[in-house]
Amino acid sequence: MEKRIKVKDLLKCEAGRKVTVKGWVRTKRGNKNVAFIALNDGSTINNIQIVVDKTAFEESLLTKITTGAAIRVSGDLVESVGSGQSVEIQAGEIEIYGECDPMRYPLQKKDTSFEYLRTVAHMRPRTNTFGAILRIRNQMAFAIHKFFNEKGFVYLHTPLITASDCEGAGQMFKVTTLDLENVPRNKKGEVDYTKDFFGKETSLTVSGQLEGELGATALGEIYTFGPTFRAENSNTPRHLAEFWMIEPEMAFYDIKDNMDLAEEFIKYLVKHALDNCMDDIKFLNDRYDNELISRLESVADTEFVRLPYTEGIRILEEAIANGTSFEYPVGWGTDLQSEHERYLVEQHFKKPVILTDYPKDIKAFYMKQNEDGKTVRAMDVLFPKIGEIIGGSEREASLEKLENRISELGMSRRGLEWYIDTRRFGSVPHSGFGLGFERLLLFVTGMSNIRDVIPFPRTPKNAEY
Repeated sequence: MEKRIKVKDLLKCEAGRKVTVKGWVRTKRGNKNVAFIALNDGSTINNIQIVVDKTAFEESLLTKITTGAAIRVSGDLVESVGSGQSVEIQAGEIEIYGECDPMRYPLQKKDTSFEYLRTVAHMRPRTNTFGAILRIRNQMAFAIHKFFNEKGFVYLHTPLITASDCEGAGQMFKVTTLDLENVPRNKKGEVDYTKDFFGKETSLTVSGQLEGELGATALGEIYTFGPTFRAENSNTPRHLAEFWMIEPEMAFYDIKDNMDLAEEFIKYLVKHALDNCMDDIKFLNDRYDNELISRLESVADTEFVRLPYTEGIRILEEAIANGTSFEYPVGWGTDLQSEHERYLVEQHFKKPVILTDYPKDIKAFYMKQNEDGKTVRAMDVLFPKIGEIIGGSEREASLEKLENRISELGMSRRGLEWYIDTRRFGSVPHSGFGLGFERLLLFVTGMSNIRDVIPFPRTPKNAEY
């Protein structure tokens, strides 16, 4: 028997050879003499057509070949007389690996809404749409590692279980081995975490940034890429409880260096998608968002706008004065919402924007303070359709200013002394940012709900599989 060839490779082969292909049946049609099977193995959005002479096979075998069935086909690769593909297979042998009951198969044409498919997430990768999304996700993950490897960054594995809250928001999943039916308590009646596995209160991480800074102040330039968790009770199309983050941290980078790297990085990823995922992107463009390709190309070829927060607020206030209405209020000192970010990107500048110098009161404690005492050297990269896709800053390198800021916010230093130490012993200017992987995938795929760009979404009241 010939060695199996993947469908994506078969479609590039020349006719005139014996081949074997294995995959799942997408469709079967035909007449009393011949059947046409569209077979897909997940390697490409495209199917290979199998031509079956019904007189050469038992009817009992052919009736078992239904949508969803897994089969092996060996035969002759010949030039296709139909449109849509250059080659097809004249079946010589067919073996059924797994039958599929067409009446119970969850992927019926009438039930292919995204909402329905989320209820059968164990099957949705077999659809054309989710096959395309997951192949793009794979390529983007590869491109992230490739980009940083080519720049000499060190890939640092930061902990998933942590005793610190990087964001200070407190929306973290607790990690414990305590018996919840009989929780130990101290003399004050509080949970006695000394009896817990780690001897202290621990949670799943919301970010690897703080530990990443430790790596940067020793290795120079590092990046993390892994799962992060946030227990935010949000059911918006932009939020997940479990998501993946890419977080580079760089010693000796100021805010301008940080912005330059972020722009170069995101353009690299978009260009990689256009160069390596075009079949899948074209399918999503034609099926769901006919501006997807042009939007990706425009980002890859456009210089991003650098815009101070104060100027952004002025533009938004001017827009309101001229009749634009927003659901959320606009004013200096307020955090921008997605609708504000998208107005700046889509309506005013019509290109990506890097917003800088936010008020310190709406940003995290670790961001470097500007000389005005009111703003910090933060930067958010804003994209069309998405809003914020990257958030970052130059980090506060001054021990005195960092300690004062922690005190101002009333934060506990317990569990942060190791982080503060980096400002005591050889502190350096350094910067970094975070890119939400699923936010990136929303942009690259044109999907509108973040639950549709991760294989198994974790959201409030939903932890299936």
